Amino acid sequence: MSARDLDDGASLALRVRRRLLGDRLAGASLAVLLGVALACLVGPLLTGHPYDRIYYDYPRTPPSLALYPRPGTVEPALARLAFRMRVRAEDVAVGPDAVRLTLAADGPVDARVLTYFARSDLFGAARVLARSGDGTRLTVEAPLRRTRFLAGTDGLGRDLLTRTLAGGRVSLALGLMATAVALGIGVAYGAAAGYLGGRADAVMMRLVDILYALPFVFFVIMLVVFFGRSVGLIFLAVGAVEWLDMARIVRAEAMAIRRQDYVRAAEALGLTTAAILRRHVVPNTLGPVVAFAALLVPRVILLESFLSFLGLGVQEPMTSWGVLIADGARSIETSPWMLLVPACALVATLMALTLLGEGLADALDPRGPR
Repeated sequence: MSARDLDDGASLALRVRRRLLGDRLAGASLAVLLGVALACLVGPLLTGHPYDRIYYDYPRTPPSLALYPRPGTVEPALARLAFRMRVRAEDVAVGPDAVRLTLAADGPVDARVLTYFARSDLFGAARVLARSGDGTRLTVEAPLRRTRFLAGTDGLGRDLLTRTLAGGRVSLALGLMATAVALGIGVAYGAAAGYLGGRADAVMMRLVDILYALPFVFFVIMLVVFFGRSVGLIFLAVGAVEWLDMARIVRAEAMAIRRQDYVRAAEALGLTTAAILRRHVVPNTLGPVVAFAALLVPRVILLESFLSFLGLGVQEPMTSWGVLIADGARSIETSPWMLLVPACALVATLMALTLLGEGLADALDPRGPR
């Protein structure tokens, strides 16, 4: 690359940066995206809940800042435990950090039944404080397991905040990787077809039309049959299709650009086709390309949701925003937070991507911001 190319690249980057810094809406959108990405990256490590941990005592728990278990739920939980242990819970005293009670039965109480406390999500390992002479009554104490569900739990009792953040990793990674593939293939293919024109353009675009005619779902099913289900397979399937729209958009822009005077001057100076594409055609298509790329990320996320709904996408215990929204939609009447939490994360990301795409389109427009 020549020194002039480096200067052109530096001036383009400087101009884009200056325009973006002057666009407050685009800057706020970029801050939101960085915040969402950072939360999805480190958030699951800070919530205190593994994304696949099932709390059997907390299914469909509403969001709350308070600690669980609530005072009114301890005694019913003890009654359920006593029923499973085939004893009676008597003289229950619930403290701030522990619960004390007497386990009574018609015959001697086996101390091994205390393991039920440790298996519960509400209590820790219990210890015997006193035993009656005939062994029919045990006074025990068990610590309370305090936990918090800021965004509630899902139908199985898994922390929804942790699963939303962990699902954001999958959705954002898939959206960014598929968009990168679409940009890499679509921009190069469309720019070459639009600039070359004639028979080369006709042959290249007929190939695009043939790929458009292939049924996408059938293509994914065939990949699953031969290679099995995986996140990498989704990336391959989506990336192999989404570049087609990008190629058409870039081709239309390239066909208009090749008639400009500066392109004809470059041809008259003897620049090669590759140099003209690199220095004149591709840079002048970046505005609509970036705007489309910003919209392609949410489109890929929604497409992944559709594949997961069909059972061809992300599989349990892994999750994604699409899977969580599909699960929440089925429980919206009884547990609306299961839909609202991942939907709010997705909507915030989509709006930020859209506004940032518009800001980048204006910044990359050689005619200046609109």
